[in-house]
Amino acid sequence: MATPKDSSILQATQNLGQSLWLDNISRSLITSGNLAKLITDDGLQGMTSNPSIFDKAFSEGSDYDDDIRKHARAGAGTQEIYDALTVADIQAALDLFRPVYDASRALDGYVSLEVSPLLARDSHQTLSEARRLWNALNRPNTMIKIPGTAEGLPAIEEALYEGMNVNVTLLFSVEAYEKVALAHIRALKRRHAEGKSLGHVSSVASFFVSRIDSTVDAWLEKNKPDHKELQGKTAIANAKDAYRVYERLYKSNEFAPLAAAGAQVQRLLWASTGTKNPAYPDTLYVDELIGPDTVNTVPPATYEAFRDHGTAEPKLLDGLDKALSDLKAVADAGVKLSEVTDALLDDGIKQFVKAFEKLMAGLDHKRAAFAAGE
Repeated sequence: MATPKDSSILQATQNLGQSLWLDNISRSLITSGNLAKLITDDGLQGMTSNPSIFDKAFSEGSDYDDDIRKHARAGAGTQEIYDALTVADIQAALDLFRPVYDASRALDGYVSLEVSPLLARDSHQTLSEARRLWNALNRPNTMIKIPGTAEGLPAIEEALYEGMNVNVTLLFSVEAYEKVALAHIRALKRRHAEGKSLGHVSSVASFFVSRIDSTVDAWLEKNKPDHKELQGKTAIANAKDAYRVYERLYKSNEFAPLAAAGAQVQRLLWASTGTKNPAYPDTLYVDELIGPDTVNTVPPATYEAFRDHGTAEPKLLDGLDKALSDLKAVADAGVKLSEVTDALLDDGIKQFVKAFEKLMAGLDHKRAAFAAGE
């Protein structure tokens, strides 16, 4: 439970225009009442999930065993069991966040469920899966996570056009982010042209942060050890550059008629904000990226660290020009950022596929054992 000091920094962050979401979900977090306390006591405003998070939740302990046993003995297959477990958890979390959604007028209170990472390079199947999950969850504060790959763009635009809320994930490059934002604007323009409502269609663009520094720092350490002053600079500069694009697009004459019709902007959501380098402050990627119309989805340890000793200041708006000079300095040192971000996207998809396959293999093992009466 938050103390008054704890709550004040979280509220201060919200007052600066940033919503804090938790990058975690599990059955025990929900049934223990801890998620409800985070919402009511801290003012937590949303939640995200991914295959790695569900793999961890399913593999630790026996919270899900009774449900797996019940479904297995009823003859359900592994995919059916996975769907039943994830939908039940997400729906329970969505119901807890519904008051946040209502009070914020559809700005916050969302919980994300990701389409299968196996479909990241398939536009048609991604859209089909997004529709299936959207209908299965059947809550207005659902967000469907779709990877921001080239193949994902048509599915993202169509899902938004159809009125689904979309969390576009695995964005590493500013160029990829801009394409996603333009797809969002196109979808809303299509809806507006057809007289469809805009205000309830919500979207975030999940821009990954810490992994950029991990990769660039390792390259600098190996190839340019005399450029230590550049280490730890790329990720935040890259995020600030993305925010420059956000401001250009969403404060434009093109978006103005949509805003006047009630459309929400597609907020940038800072993802992968746990600090991986122990030499850096453990709240680095929260403290430095607080600013208007943004979200930070934080892993549990980072959330607790920020609540304990973070700094709520509007630093995202500081040094936008310096961010460009930092990126130029990194490029001049020999770092090809486009190659870094392309590799990180491919690796991100592979990591989620690996986690998903591990999760499904573990579920299948339990399903077979329970079906056999063990």
